[in-house]
Amino acid sequence: MEKKDGFYWSDEREPHFKRRKEIIAHHPEVKELYGIDKGLKYKTLGMVLFQLITAPFIAELAWYWYFPIAYIFGASVTHTLSLAIHELSHDLAFKKKVYNQWLALVANIPIVVPYAISFKTYHLKHHWEQGDEYNDTDLPTSGEAKLFRGFMGKLLWATNQILFYAFRPMFVHPIKLEKWHFYNIIFQLITVAVYWYFIGFGAILYLLVSLFLAGSLHPLAGHFIAEHYVFKEGQETYSYYGILNKFSLNVGYHNEHHDFPNIPGTRLPKLKETAPSFYDNLFVHKSWVNVIVQFIANPKISLNSRIKRNNSI
Repeated sequence: MEKKDGFYWSDEREPHFKRRKEIIAHHPEVKELYGIDKGLKYKTLGMVLFQLITAPFIAELAWYWYFPIAYIFGASVTHTLSLAIHELSHDLAFKKKVYNQWLALVANIPIVVPYAISFKTYHLKHHWEQGDEYNDTDLPTSGEAKLFRGFMGKLLWATNQILFYAFRPMFVHPIKLEKWHFYNIIFQLITVAVYWYFIGFGAILYLLVSLFLAGSLHPLAGHFIAEHYVFKEGQETYSYYGILNKFSLNVGYHNEHHDFPNIPGTRLPKLKETAPSFYDNLFVHKSWVNVIVQFIANPKISLNSRIKRNNSI
């Protein structure tokens, strides 16, 4: 592995393909973990209702209650809803793909911005072509890395990271919109318009504030940085096994997720338990909050701290 333009460059295939084959060879019983999470649809609908019902009441509060509640509750639920959409992008709530698509549209409602289907398109590319300089839009651009340097630059980037994740794909790898992308846009415009008409703009604004905070300096947002930024040279993906997994559908089990994206988050701890020799020797994060602090404060970690590969591998 060499460094070029500040990034790490690998001439090998992403590590999960090989490890998946080895795990199946040694532990074929992991295939029993494949399938859907029957409880995911109920969790998702519960969070949607919670956000939509509480938003108009919180919108009326004084600022000294409004912002702490938006940060602690609104942002947390919004972030977990985005991770439910992540699970749905892998069709892990229903056996029929179309039901997962429709539930993703419903989960998208409190997030206001129609993104669920586009996220699925880009996220699956991230799995298939991890680190690909052209197709993995999870990678920061060279322009981002040059502009947001040093303590203040990284602080500004981390504070607004949700904006980069939202807009970067459109510039780096624009996609052709297909029918489900249009379904997402139309469904979201109608539902948000109806909600606005009956409930009011204050509730919409609260949901947008919660969305921004969910992807800013929030403990759950630490997983964005924790998953693939190089904290130990030679390792490309990182897991976290701490308590915040209970609020994030086990997205912290990230090596496990990339190895077996068809295993729902509820069963990823069982995967690690079944094949410990493949995971216990890997570097893991102990705290997502510490990940954010280290990313901002440690001069050895930057937006360049990612592994890239070209698409010919």
